[in-house]
Amino acid sequence: MDRIDSLRAFTKVVEHQGFAAAARALGLSRSVVNKAVIKLESQLQTQLLTRSTRRVTPTEAGLAFYDRSLSILDEFDSAVDAMTSLRETPSGNLRLNAPMSFGTLHLAPLVAEFMQTHADVTIELVLNDRLVDPIEEGFDLSIRIAELSYPTSLINAPIAPAKRVLCASDAFIANHGRPDTANALRELPCLQYGYSGTAHHWRLNGDAGPKNYPIQCRMWSNNGEVLKHAALSGQGIALLPTFIVGAELQSGQLHSVLPDYTPTDLTLSALYPRHRHLSTKVRAFTELLKARFGDTPYWDLVT
Repeated sequence: MDRIDSLRAFTKVVEHQGFAAAARALGLSRSVVNKAVIKLESQLQTQLLTRSTRRVTPTEAGLAFYDRSLSILDEFDSAVDAMTSLRETPSGNLRLNAPMSFGTLHLAPLVAEFMQTHADVTIELVLNDRLVDPIEEGFDLSIRIAELSYPTSLINAPIAPAKRVLCASDAFIANHGRPDTANALRELPCLQYGYSGTAHHWRLNGDAGPKNYPIQCRMWSNNGEVLKHAALSGQGIALLPTFIVGAELQSGQLHSVLPDYTPTDLTLSALYPRHRHLSTKVRAFTELLKARFGDTPYWDLVT
């Protein structure tokens, strides 16, 4: 193994917390990976890993070297991919992961468009709302809608703002009126994303800055589209992302309420394992995401 291969073996051992799992990820034998790391430690005259029967963890020096190794591999792979992309068109299998509602509402037509344009690419799209580890589960690209905070082993490419809005239907407003202060939420039926054990409040930005406001929760669900349908039938006020309720806000089926109290915006991001972030197929798909959703997404044209 050359030094680049040794660095790659070392980072995989750190990421998978063991030699056997790292070897499987690299398609090598355990002994080859083990020898590569031992040789690296010998060259550096530093112990990089603490080995036990259960798992392998980096030493303090190993953790620092891991971060530097990622940067080196990132630069090396970027250079290789940049040269390769000059003569290659996107091809091979592209493994994607995305949240369920966003995937069905907005990503599905984009994937179809991408397949039509890039005939040599096959797509594997997995939709779920759990927190996925792209490296551990082998995804080339994962779409997240959250605050911008991710591990250093992942490259984060922000695609578009993901706004959220408090909304209600005409039927709800006719029965309960329009609230004029967030304190009224404790007396009004609300529709909460999550489970019954989650906090019974919403964090909103108003004149007093960010503050938690108690709510009277009528319904919980871990699916935003379910909550949207409950809101449309007048069952309560919902706090939902505009990519779920944008069309209903535009058509007037739902209305923004309490506009002076705003939820914190999230970000729609594409995440890639560092060593894959400039592959031709990933770059092409990310560019399409930015072209379709970037700046002001179409679901935010009227809110």
